Amino acid sequence: MERGSVLKILSDDVKALEFEWTKRVNVVKGLANAISYLHHECCPAIVHRDISSKNVLLDAEYEAHSSDFGSARTCNPESSNWTTFAGTFGYSAPELAYTMEVNEKIDVYSFRVVALEVIMGKHPRDLLSYLSTASLPAADPILLKDVLDQRLLPSRWHTANQVVFNVVLGVACLYPIPHSRPTMKQVFERISTLLPPLSKPLHQITLKELLDPQTWIS
Repeated sequence: MERGSVLKILSDDVKALEFEWTKRVNVVKGLANAISYLHHECCPAIVHRDISSKNVLLDAEYEAHSSDFGSARTCNPESSNWTTFAGTFGYSAPELAYTMEVNEKIDVYSFRVVALEVIMGKHPRDLLSYLSTASLPAADPILLKDVLDQRLLPSRWHTANQVVFNVVLGVACLYPIPHSRPTMKQVFERISTLLPPLSKPLHQITLKELLDPQTWIS
């Protein structure tokens, strides 16, 4: 692919600046569509198992393409879906630490790690750590704007709600309990619909508020 991997682009300050907000939102949407196709249009469903920023390639128009299907497996309800571990550390679903069952929810988790990486400009490991304690009263509030890629100018208002919803859906897809995560079809449909306006400026929204949508949508 002409522009290489998402990881390569985000690791280069010049290329990252060219990878502006609208392009990033569209890449997340395109990747969601691709994985939704694997999960819901293929029969039997295909689970990629190794979705990471190094395996998402962008063409000249910044369209996302998933690559490296060497670890992919089909989900056959009439046979065993247990197998050996495959994936990339930092992107793999937490349940793989104690089960090797192949199902679509492991791709959902990995997809949102990549999606958050696209929005933040780096792997979201610090955000994941924060979210694990964000429900605690002692957790310090962190502004959403401070975790977005600081190399880019603040998102314009017409893309601000898309950026916020990408982060919110990211949080939903990272639930430690697999069945609590949405399906990729639900994710793609959600980010493809007309999003409601924000009820407060982007720079005032905290990460803790993202856990309660009523505080930041009209």
